[in-house]
Amino acid sequence: MLEIVNNEFEAAAKILVVGVGGGGNNAVNRMVDSQISGVEFLGVNTDKQALQLCKSPRLLQIGDKITQGLGCGAQPAIGEQAAEESAEDIANAIRGAHMVFVTCGMGGGTGTGAAPVIARIAKEEGALTVGVVTKPFRFEAKKRMDNAMGGIEKLKQNVDTLIVIPNDKLLELVDRRTSMEDALKIADEVLEQSVRGITDLINVPSLINLDFADVKTVMENKGIAHIGIGAAKGDDKAIEAVKQAVNSPLLETTIAGATDVIVNISGEITLLDADDAVSFVRDITGDDVNLIMGAMCDDSEPDTCTVTVIATGIREQAQQVQQPVSNGTQIGSNLSRFVNQQSPYPRRPVNSGLQGGGVAARNMSGPVNSSMGGSQYGTMGVNHNQQYGQPIAPQYGTQNMGGMNPQPAPMNMPRNQAGMQQGNMGARPAGQQFNPGAIPPPQVQTKVEAKSIKIPDFLKK
Repeated sequence: MLEIVNNEFEAAAKILVVGVGGGGNNAVNRMVDSQISGVEFLGVNTDKQALQLCKSPRLLQIGDKITQGLGCGAQPAIGEQAAEESAEDIANAIRGAHMVFVTCGMGGGTGTGAAPVIARIAKEEGALTVGVVTKPFRFEAKKRMDNAMGGIEKLKQNVDTLIVIPNDKLLELVDRRTSMEDALKIADEVLEQSVRGITDLINVPSLINLDFADVKTVMENKGIAHIGIGAAKGDDKAIEAVKQAVNSPLLETTIAGATDVIVNISGEITLLDADDAVSFVRDITGDDVNLIMGAMCDDSEPDTCTVTVIATGIREQAQQVQQPVSNGTQIGSNLSRFVNQQSPYPRRPVNSGLQGGGVAARNMSGPVNSSMGGSQYGTMGVNHNQQYGQPIAPQYGTQNMGGMNPQPAPMNMPRNQAGMQQGNMGARPAGQQFNPGAIPPPQVQTKVEAKSIKIPDFLKK
């Protein structure tokens, strides 16, 4: 029997945002203030007093027996037990939702411990489940970071898609005049934009429409995800907007290696604008990617183009492209340029000035090779072929990244190392042709015979 739905809201997908713990409640407050349409909210906490500050119309206190409304004391195990204690209440609050966002700040007790349990219950209820979480600052206690990493790993096992926002990225964007409160609001904005970017695809009618089924195809059981939103004006507005979306300065991810991508273009756009944005993304991901495009004409802001990029199925090595490699070099020159444009008072320099010190994320098609030159700028390398007693010289890299056409960087050698040249592959005899694939010859150690020593008579007894 054909059922005709007269109420437009009844036909729409039900989307629920669950803010867990103090950080999650703060994120929900910002979303409520920004009036995201077509979304319901649920605030969850073990701390009764803190929960009263959440602006969500629906609130749920969990673990009353184990915590007695006093919180978890930064113990994720207590948060997990609290969620298990209130599992039936959580299921009742989530039931009927088509899509559930679980958001929290990782590292504390309630969010870290309860979020994976809530996500598991949401999936058991049949909802498409997306985790959007933050990692603590590196200056916070090591225990807090350990808690966060453990919580992220558990959450990853219980969601369809996970978006992780490291708070450390804020240190690269803000200046010394920025207050702590304003800096943390930036992280909340990213949480809000991540949710809004996905929900708008579903709820806002478009010229080339995207629906809940499209989003589910891209996000169901896909693991780590990247979401970015960019906006620009001018003749190249589509290219500039998609660059911002792909190189999001507050994420560690890149779309290189993604299996599924949604590209949504909105604003005062032309057919060529759409082609520019989609072609840029496809150049990075490759032709085999499952790419779904949406487009919405909006003349409310003249000559403006906004691009949203959601990429999933990202390989583990791909998500590390913009992270520091083991010897401390930051990869991602596009990110550095973007950060320089954003903050007139950078907290620390993000551009070392070295040529070839970074490679744009769109040029990275595989894992970073940190064993060659270019990834060893400014480090003190140890040459394992160094003879005992000789001074250890700094090990310089090459002027190209990833071992592509490497050239040894010049350096002045100490006098006692005359006849030797130090390159990025260890010591080699002077005049020998540089070969990056060659194995250094083994060092031959000469055995010295011990000579007999005559002992004076007065020492003999």
